[in-house]
Amino acid sequence: MPATNLLLNRTAIITGGTTGIGRAITLAFLAQGCNVAVNHLNLPSDTDHLTSLLSEASSLPGKIAHLPGDVRDPTTGPALVQFALETFHTSRLDICVSNAGVCTFTPFLDITRDLFDKTVRTNLDGAFYLVQAAARQMATQEPKGGSIIGISSISALVGGAEQAHYTPTKAGVLSLMQSAACALGKYNIRANAILPGTVRTQLNEGDLREGGDKLRYMEGRIPLGRVGEPGDVAGPAVFLACEELSGYVTGAQVLVDGGLFVNLQ
Repeated sequence: MPATNLLLNRTAIITGGTTGIGRAITLAFLAQGCNVAVNHLNLPSDTDHLTSLLSEASSLPGKIAHLPGDVRDPTTGPALVQFALETFHTSRLDICVSNAGVCTFTPFLDITRDLFDKTVRTNLDGAFYLVQAAARQMATQEPKGGSIIGISSISALVGGAEQAHYTPTKAGVLSLMQSAACALGKYNIRANAILPGTVRTQLNEGDLREGGDKLRYMEGRIPLGRVGEPGDVAGPAVFLACEELSGYVTGAQVLVDGGLFVNLQ
């Protein structure tokens, strides 16, 4: 995405920002001149992702900073908000992207209590805590306002045989954005959901390997003839983050799925 300064000098927070969709949105925001505070779990397996993200970000106009934290912890969201304000020496939070999520495909009868609890607490509880923390800042700063983006999923709209613990959380994120739009409009805070379809990330790269049966199957169902890449979601995120482009858009759901949903018949 070319650097056209659509988000110049604005401040954003993004959870789960070192890999997949979160990483692509982080880089797109930085390319538009936005300063971005990224949350991550700081796992040993993520070290290379963080290092490469910081390296790639160094050539972009926006500034990046990162803060470890588990979104399941109610203190992580407020800490990320405060970290962003202090790090970038600003009194404003302009953009919040709730992206962190987990998905372990599991047959319905095999879903354990621990797996269900982890999925709900990460995907839904974590989104609520972050969004509430961001909204509290946006509602009290002057001038009031900001853009909140929840990364939901096409799975919010359709079921999945091995996703009974996952699809309800993504429907919850969509519903959270709708309710937030109703509650926060009086503060000039917009809340919208992005619903990616089948996007190739570290969560599914094994299933979507080149030449594999599942990849061919999915490509056959998607009108555009390919699965998505994380960068496909970044453009819509920039649109929703930019007041000049989407200032009258709130409570919306943006499907980014190559046409998959309308072809599920």
